[in-house]
Amino acid sequence: MNFGEVITAMVTPFDEQLKVDYHRLEKLINFLIKNGSDAIVVSGTTGESPTLSMEEKLSLFEHTVKIVKGRIPVIAGTGTNNTKESVYLTEEAEKLGVNGIMAITPYYNRPNQKGLYVHFEKMALSTKLPVMLYNVPARTSVHLEVDTVVELSKIPNITSIKEASGNLENISKIIANTPEHFTVYSGDDSLTLPILSIGGFGVVSVASHIYGTKIKQMIKNYRLGNIKLAANIHKQLLPFMIEIFSSPSPAPIKFALNNLGVKVGSVREPLIPLSESEGKSIIELLP
Repeated sequence: MNFGEVITAMVTPFDEQLKVDYHRLEKLINFLIKNGSDAIVVSGTTGESPTLSMEEKLSLFEHTVKIVKGRIPVIAGTGTNNTKESVYLTEEAEKLGVNGIMAITPYYNRPNQKGLYVHFEKMALSTKLPVMLYNVPARTSVHLEVDTVVELSKIPNITSIKEASGNLENISKIIANTPEHFTVYSGDDSLTLPILSIGGFGVVSVASHIYGTKIKQMIKNYRLGNIKLAANIHKQLLPFMIEIFSSPSPAPIKFALNNLGVKVGSVREPLIPLSESEGKSIIELLP
């Protein structure tokens, strides 16, 4: 399945008591669709998945599918550091009508490459949905090596990877050695254009909450051969892309959305919200 080129790793809106706010969720989803998101990831890193209970995750999947009504693909973040739990979440997410699965490398317990292969294989075999691998060693302390990705890409419904290692050499090798249908997405907003230049397909983005349309324009112009224009858009967006990771994510992007009038509430502890002084530079970069 083609998830599109700009996938937004969606924040989870909370109310003043830090409970999931489904009214705000509907407004946020409609805002994202209007502003260039080809698909959305629910309960990923940006969705504060470590602080969401199993029940909250499943409820989020269900409500998101109902709100989207087939307009764009919904990708459920079902990966955890517990293979059995990840398989259960994947099976339940499929029943709720999501269109794809995103599976992060197991964190904290630090499996070896064989263990990673078995983990993702079991997740993939538990569903008919397309599965996107997610490699983000800075957060998990586990790196999904090139050879392991190549082997996993041979499983028919493992169709893509969100690559957030920042290692362009490894990403190039993945692109060169996986099947043509296997797509590589940048997991770092600031590396979207460089990864496109080596054969990447798109981005799983945080900045697209605000600048989805601009990111789509950048990708479109690159595809059309308007390299200088694409590079100029990249340069325009780069300060914002850097600033939204100046504090632990997703506090900065939630601050930006709230200041644009798209109310998504605060972050759950142990994350803390940005102060007005910390968010001043973000406000200056808003449209």
